[in-house]
Amino acid sequence: MADQATFVEDAMDHMQGLYTAALRMTHKPADAEDLVQETYLKAYRAYGGFTEGTNLRAWLYRILTNSYINQYRAKQRRPDETTLGDNDDFFLYRRVDELGSLVGRSAEDELFGWFTDDEVKAALDSLPENFRLAVLLADVQGFAYKEIAEITDVPVGTVMSRLHRGRKALHKSLYNHAVDRGIVPVSSEA
Repeated sequence: MADQATFVEDAMDHMQGLYTAALRMTHKPADAEDLVQETYLKAYRAYGGFTEGTNLRAWLYRILTNSYINQYRAKQRRPDETTLGDNDDFFLYRRVDELGSLVGRSAEDELFGWFTDDEVKAALDSLPENFRLAVLLADVQGFAYKEIAEITDVPVGTVMSRLHRGRKALHKSLYNHAVDRGIVPVSSEA
């Protein structure tokens, strides 16, 4: 059992990572801030039941993910809302230009240099929610399969399947952009 008095010391180190993940999920800074705030409120309330020595980061991400899924489901039941001036922010792909200044760019960095942020974001957004979440948690946040399974409350095999299928769908979408832009030739097998 963890002591709520140590919550701030233990959990606040993860705030920036949680905000980044929330921003990738919601695509809106204000919604991401609300999601992180809700996550910390729920975590604080439940911290007395947290088992010390277990993975606090994964526990917080699980609360964040569950909160996001609950909000997502609630939004599905409401009519569409639109606000003017929303600015989509996608941290990882915004940094591609910064990575270009590094010596010895990887093949992935070179390839992403051919795509615009909007194309990569659209490819990720086109993934079904479960696949997109698995890809974001694994490839953007760097969680292991077991941690993703704990966060999303599904078996490790399901995580592996969703991640594989999500990556394949992302690959296909980006491949289609590459063909359209003449980066790769049209393959008869594609």
